[in-house]
Amino acid sequence: MLVLLLCAAEAEAEREPRSPLRETVELVVFAVVIALVLRIFVVQAFQIPTGSMEDTLLVGDFILVDKITYGPRVNVGIIAGRLPGLRKPRTGDIIVFKYPIDPSKDFVKRLIAGPGQTVHIVDQKVYVEGELFPDPPKSKHVDPTILPGAYSHRDNYGPVVVPEGNYFFMGDNRENSKDSREWGFVPEENIKGRALIIYLSWDTDPTIPWFNLIQKIRWSHLLRLVR
Repeated sequence: MLVLLLCAAEAEAEREPRSPLRETVELVVFAVVIALVLRIFVVQAFQIPTGSMEDTLLVGDFILVDKITYGPRVNVGIIAGRLPGLRKPRTGDIIVFKYPIDPSKDFVKRLIAGPGQTVHIVDQKVYVEGELFPDPPKSKHVDPTILPGAYSHRDNYGPVVVPEGNYFFMGDNRENSKDSREWGFVPEENIKGRALIIYLSWDTDPTIPWFNLIQKIRWSHLLRLVR
């Protein structure tokens, strides 16, 4: 029976050969489907729009975000929720997430503390569970002025305990970052994925013409792992 069906299919294919247009359309549809599957379940591209993560990530960096590690979040038809991942987010991870105030916007920050952990900032030094959270290698402090906690949460904050199902984020450019110190915690469902690699870095300096690729591309940032 199987042989007869295969023979019938071959005969049908011989009688009605596919046109070049049909083959092209099928190829395009297949490519779009594959791209959508990869974007939803595996990896997604993002551009860095602000300097809040300098000098770890620069304005004009284009990064790939890994969705497999934490598990991709799916909302298709009756399927809604996060699929199983390899592990939970860890302190120190650089993560892309939906901005809690406006979920239509994506933010990228460093994870400082997770559910149940205590965060305390004293004179620009960050403590998690009473232990000093070391400054990341490419982070920076651009303002030595210490602002009192009664005036601002920038340099003195807490102590606070991160609620279950939430995370506390900060930018590496500590005095020039709007983050959890200002707008609070990030729910787990807002997390999109872990920043993985810089695949392109484009200098946004307007004095450099766009066609001058030698200067426009930050060659030293290409294919750099995000840490």
